[in-house]
Amino acid sequence: MARGRRRRRHPKLGLLLLFSVNTRERSLARVLGRPRPRPAAPAVAGPSHGGDARWYQSGMNSFQQQVPKLSKDKYGSWCIQMKALFGSRDLWETINNGFVEPTDEQEAAYTTDEKKAIREQRKKDKKALFILYQGLDEATFEKVAEATTSKEAWEILVSIFKGDDRVKRIRLQALRGEFEALHMKDGESVLDYFSRLLIIVNGLKRNGEKLDDIRVVEKVLRSLFSNFEHVVVAIEESKDLEILTIEELLGSLQVHEQRMQKKSNPAVLKQALESKLTLNDQRKSTSNRGRGRGRGRGTPQQSSQNQQENQSFRSRGRG
Repeated sequence: MARGRRRRRHPKLGLLLLFSVNTRERSLARVLGRPRPRPAAPAVAGPSHGGDARWYQSGMNSFQQQVPKLSKDKYGSWCIQMKALFGSRDLWETINNGFVEPTDEQEAAYTTDEKKAIREQRKKDKKALFILYQGLDEATFEKVAEATTSKEAWEILVSIFKGDDRVKRIRLQALRGEFEALHMKDGESVLDYFSRLLIIVNGLKRNGEKLDDIRVVEKVLRSLFSNFEHVVVAIEESKDLEILTIEELLGSLQVHEQRMQKKSNPAVLKQALESKLTLNDQRKSTSNRGRGRGRGRGTPQQSSQNQQENQSFRSRGRG
């Protein structure tokens, strides 16, 4: 029993011992000049701000996924997306205007503020160049690997995919042929046809073609399917094509398309046919009842005339 009593300790005794050990370690570290251990900072910044390296790496991976990938047949759309991306990060002016690296002698003569401004411009240029690399595959990257600035790399890509004036004229000629030959297919929706048309229109505009809305509107009106013929006539007579936008034309045609689909719905047709048959049956029953009344009854003059004819016929038979 005595031994059992000796082993039993107060619950607060363990906390006191742990506190004394921690205090002794801190005092020893202070004497030896070692830094005091601190809790890890929350992962809210990159490595340069003392954040967690794993968080920074995952953030960079998610950023790389947002950069659109360049392909040969979609350079136009890729170019628009990259311009928007660079503009959102305040980098497009750096690419458009370019960054000129000063020599060591020039930089040595700069003031402190000028050196700070040069460092910021250099940092922006390298950041834009890095983002540009993320949107290229291995083969395309090799073509711009020798570029030292983001502007130089951008101009190389423009010359590769957009081509010179001769290539641009050839591409314009092909797009013009597609624009003139385009027609609405049988069973195609208005929205799908407009999507096919706007792809060609945007390609023409990106290659320098001046294309007004009235030209696109007139193209749509003369290339629609035959079901829209009376709608085309109504639009041409009631609206001014000079101020009619493509969006307004699309809305008008979609309203007519919805009405056509509603009329061609089998349930609606069945209901209309049943109502028509019911109306015809009601008319037939009404006409039959009118005929029966006419035969059974007559006017007073007709009945007296019939009686005289019957009496004359009887007298003749007797004589």
